[in-house]
Amino acid sequence: MTAPTVDQMASNALLAKLREDDQRRLAAHMMVLDLKAGHTLQRAGETVTDTWFPCGAALAAFRVWIDDVNRGIEVALVGQEGAIGGIVSNGNVPAYATSEVLTSGRFLRIKTSALEHAKLDSIALRHWFSRYSDCLIAQILQTAACNAAHTITQRTAKWLLAAIARSSGTEFEMTHEQLAEMLGVGRTFVTRIVRVLRDEGLIATRRGRFIITDEAALRTTSCSCTTSIEDHFDTVLHGIYPIE
Repeated sequence: MTAPTVDQMASNALLAKLREDDQRRLAAHMMVLDLKAGHTLQRAGETVTDTWFPCGAALAAFRVWIDDVNRGIEVALVGQEGAIGGIVSNGNVPAYATSEVLTSGRFLRIKTSALEHAKLDSIALRHWFSRYSDCLIAQILQTAACNAAHTITQRTAKWLLAAIARSSGTEFEMTHEQLAEMLGVGRTFVTRIVRVLRDEGLIATRRGRFIITDEAALRTTSCSCTTSIEDHFDTVLHGIYPIE
């Protein structure tokens, strides 16, 4: 197992903000992996054995399967501001949602059992990850409210802004089909909205990629949920989202 370097630890903002002794405590049990889009990090109903920290431009998404419509809906994005897996839970528990790599990139993996031991050794580590859990729950709650209150165009702009905030860039991998899954709508709806945003000069697209060309205008098109989540992250985990 190859332990991450200092620079690799710093490429995940949640880890970069830890004290040096806590970084060393985790790094000793971590593995560095380069994962492709579509790789499954955890499956719904299975025991959460690992915790994953996306680095740099890597993105992962949580997906909840809806039986009566026979498809999965994306409910949260996680990038270099956060983590996926056994961040807060104690003991062996099943995952509620499936999590997959959305944008190829580097991930740091630690066994959840090793993470639990580290949190027992460090109260600062326990508190830090509990705060992150609060922010992740806030994101999911805000998404639920957003889905009920805002238009598809507003929600599309929100998801695109969330992607660039988490990957610290203006370009990222995402297909129209993946964006449709996040929005819980058909692909044709998304294609129509993307065409409008592109014609207005807010975004550009290449095969399987989005490029944000006018972030300010995209924020104007988006709903207030983007700012609400940013403000909550900044209050609870200052400087984590968006990346300073």
